[in-house]
Amino acid sequence: MSDSHSTGEIIKSLAVNVVIAVAKAVAAVISGSGAMLAETLHSFADCGNQILLLVGVRQARRPPDDKHPLGRGREMYFYSFVVALLLFFGGGVFSIREGIEKIAHPERVEQIGIALGILLFSLALEGWSTIGNIREVNRRRKDKHFFRYLRDTKDSDLIVILGENSAAVMGLIFALLALILAKETGDGRWDGIGSLTIGLVLVGVATFLAREIKSLLVGESADASLIKVVEELADVDPNVEKLLRLLTVQQGPGEIVVAMKLKFRPGLETNEMCEAINAFERELKVRAPEVRWSFIEPDNVD
Repeated sequence: MSDSHSTGEIIKSLAVNVVIAVAKAVAAVISGSGAMLAETLHSFADCGNQILLLVGVRQARRPPDDKHPLGRGREMYFYSFVVALLLFFGGGVFSIREGIEKIAHPERVEQIGIALGILLFSLALEGWSTIGNIREVNRRRKDKHFFRYLRDTKDSDLIVILGENSAAVMGLIFALLALILAKETGDGRWDGIGSLTIGLVLVGVATFLAREIKSLLVGESADASLIKVVEELADVDPNVEKLLRLLTVQQGPGEIVVAMKLKFRPGLETNEMCEAINAFERELKVRAPEVRWSFIEPDNVD
């Protein structure tokens, strides 16, 4: 995802969540619903999370310097991981605790009309935002399976935003059902069950996000498609006899470090060798623009 598109998606989700959080807070006060309170805190937590993602995007754009010669692209992964932790503890664990408390000590839910209206309004906004995220995923995944793409993608901000918004949609549906059941049955435990279910959804989404982002944070290799590109270039380059070894590291969204050993044809002079390496790097960056740094070592053994 490009920086501009990434930032636009985050800002859109932030604006939606600010409106929804305020609306949910009003509904929670009016209805006294624990599920509504859980949803309110979830939305406010999402606002904070999206601000963190914006900070991550800004930090990741900073140019390389003496202390960070390969740039700061992984800052995006760090902030995305922090967001996953906050979603787990700030949203999920709190909602589970609130649900258990409401089940153990149920309270009658009153005046759900306004709360239901606000939940439906929130569901429409969150659904719109989530559909936009799904369209972006579909645009980028091409012929790859949707869920496989979510596991393989290096755009942590994209999967975090999609994860948050999807969890919000599911949470709103559970909150709606919990409120209606609590009102119709007169049993406040349904409200607690709704809050508990919302918490479990948030914990599940946060766990998935944390696991995927952790792999990127510690240094995950680039997509296998890049390996194929390098192999194809080595096969057709008249100066290269064999690709001996290839290492790739995802340094940030859209930023890859490539290091390789190439066996060049014998008889190349120093200047010819340098030109052959430079030509290979130029062609690599044409075929794979996401390669920001490439290091080629000429050798005859692995």
